Amino acid sequence: MYGDCEAISSMGGNMVVSSETLFTSTFQNPNFTYLPLEPLPPMIPKEENGSLLRGKEEMKSGSESELQETTEQPLKKKRYHRHTAHQIQELEAVFKECPHPDDKQRMKLSQELGLKPRQVKFWFQNRRTQMKAQQDRSENVILRAENDSLKSEFYRLQAELSKLVCPNCGGPPVPGGVSFDELRIENARLGEELERVCAIASRYIGRPIQTMGALMPPSLELDMNIYPRQFLEPMPPPILSETPSYPDNNNLILMEEEKTIAMELAMSATDELVKMCRTNEPLWVRNNETGKEVLNLDEHSRLFHWPLNLKQRSSEFRTEASRDSSVVIMNSITLVDAFVDANKWMELFPSLVARAKCVQVLSQGVSGTNGCLQLMYAELHVLSPLVPTREAYFLRYCQQQNVEDETYWAIVDFPLDGFHNSLQTSFPLYKRRPSGCLIQDMPNGYSRVTWVEHSEIEEKPIHQIFSHFVHSGMAFGANCWLAVLERQCERIASLMATNIPDIGVIPSPDARKNLMRLSQRMIRTFCVNISSCSGQVWTAVPDSSDDTVRITTRKVSEAGQPNGLILCAVSTTWLPYPHHHVFDLLRDERRRAQLEVLSNGNALHEVAHIANGSHPGNCISLLRINVASNSSQHVDLMLQESCTDKSGSLVVYSTVDVDSVQLAMSGEDPSCIPLLPLGFFITPMELLNDGGCKDEANEHNITTGSLLTVGLQVLASTIPSAKINLSSIAAINNHLCTTVQQISSALSSNCIGSCNEGDNGKEK
Repeated sequence: MYGDCEAISSMGGNMVVSSETLFTSTFQNPNFTYLPLEPLPPMIPKEENGSLLRGKEEMKSGSESELQETTEQPLKKKRYHRHTAHQIQELEAVFKECPHPDDKQRMKLSQELGLKPRQVKFWFQNRRTQMKAQQDRSENVILRAENDSLKSEFYRLQAELSKLVCPNCGGPPVPGGVSFDELRIENARLGEELERVCAIASRYIGRPIQTMGALMPPSLELDMNIYPRQFLEPMPPPILSETPSYPDNNNLILMEEEKTIAMELAMSATDELVKMCRTNEPLWVRNNETGKEVLNLDEHSRLFHWPLNLKQRSSEFRTEASRDSSVVIMNSITLVDAFVDANKWMELFPSLVARAKCVQVLSQGVSGTNGCLQLMYAELHVLSPLVPTREAYFLRYCQQQNVEDETYWAIVDFPLDGFHNSLQTSFPLYKRRPSGCLIQDMPNGYSRVTWVEHSEIEEKPIHQIFSHFVHSGMAFGANCWLAVLERQCERIASLMATNIPDIGVIPSPDARKNLMRLSQRMIRTFCVNISSCSGQVWTAVPDSSDDTVRITTRKVSEAGQPNGLILCAVSTTWLPYPHHHVFDLLRDERRRAQLEVLSNGNALHEVAHIANGSHPGNCISLLRINVASNSSQHVDLMLQESCTDKSGSLVVYSTVDVDSVQLAMSGEDPSCIPLLPLGFFITPMELLNDGGCKDEANEHNITTGSLLTVGLQVLASTIPSAKINLSSIAAINNHLCTTVQQISSALSSNCIGSCNEGDNGKEK
């Protein structure tokens, strides 16, 4: 009863409520009056009458006294416990890590913060409810915006359709109310009838008759001369002065009937890949001179019959085929995901894949990526402008299958020209025959990968310094792909590891990952900028003796590189030294500092070191420039990454300031950090020279050496629209030639020193 009084008093503020008002009926009618009635005598025994009356009087007096107290002093409001700022901060920190703590965690947290476990429990419940409401509101806003956009697009298309007219008669586009679906069905029926009639007629005349499909242009037109060579989405750096054009992806689609053919081709290509990976002689014959496996083309033609008619091999096309196998430190699921995602595929092979894009997903697959079929575009490159890139459209199919009671993942690429003979994608023309890899899981997160590369390339002249490198299959062969994959898998394992000790100023594992990602962007930027990908136009410098120096300019106005006009120069030189000797010289900052043209007289000191592979040369270093200076201002750092494998080596570095490194380590977006990388690309090269001294085992003398490609970039002007002058070209050309000469001299002196040490050892 008193609780009701208190509630009414609180609703009325300071209003005083009397007992008469409280217990008076609210339903009164002034038209009626009540007659006073005589009260009936109570039916109570006499002995109890006095006690009951006394109890009644005490209750009345008690209620009157309590109401009087409420009128004299205001009622006390209910006290609410508010958490302190420190308690809320700690609760928020725990909520980010674990939104659903158990009883033990709540008890521990309540003891630390001085709260009751129920208070902690209710706080987490309210916080989860609040976050769910925020997410719902955000999703509603996004969905509402998408809905409005779709409505606008729908109304726009309706308006456009109402304006369509027939180009011949000027009438409506679909006369007589015939729907497009009916026309499509009728067209398919007539096409089948035409094919049947042509098949019957060809039996009588003795030669095949072309059907309408051969007379009319196909629905998928991939002629590079028709469509502008421009990707729908902007590509990552470099930003060129003249943006190259690429096929418009909106027009590169396969129709439903073509998807059925593509799936049949995928099954045939998968069977061919499995047999090529698991079959030895006579399909693969080992060359006694080089020790490499060579594909027997006659045996291949006998074993595999492509479902559709392909053009016969022409003398204008050169066949490249190779096979290799290795064990990599990555499980099959992660590998398959990297091959299906075009962006991850580019990041996995920065020195081989310049650009890649998924044009159309023909089949999503089941249970993840099993059965996934995609139409893809890729541009492959060698890190030199002297070698043209290879562009191709192809279909990529992913399937998990059991072969001889063993489970494999098969990733197979096969061409489109089986049912699109007018396909022309690049110069020189590049056809990717069924190629790919078989992936088998092994213990401890490893995988065995068997790789097959099979392609046909138009026979065009290549610069003589790279002729043997490309024709021998060292540029795009299976051993090259597999060597890069093995090294990159080690790098990814190092990126994800938390128990690898690092040296230097790296404060945390997250800072280590961010620095490795920044270095990965530096490597990719360097690889793209020194090749002939993306339609970059390179100019030969007439002063170079071997015609191996090329220069180009590009205008940059976006984040990621210094804004302005960038001048890039690349030179390739053959050196008579093993490739690992050249790599050891260039990756060591102390030995490289002896080369005046590269060090500019400044000393280098390593302040951070990250190992990202089993080879000691696979590492990332943060170097301080000119540590002998006593000034603490304007300290420049150098970010360097070196990596090596059987296919070649890379040494790439770029100057960065201290603020940029701290920004990257703190977890901020490093894409805005300007990088202008320089570096070296070293490839092993073994030449077979006719004549001369012959080995007993070989009929030719083998000359061991390496190809050194040097890439330099300078900011010629901070104004993107500026014109390059001849003095800048002459300066960077002179710098490039001096760099090669000093490297060659340093290698020569090291070779002489090692030979003298060997002779002294023999004399002793």
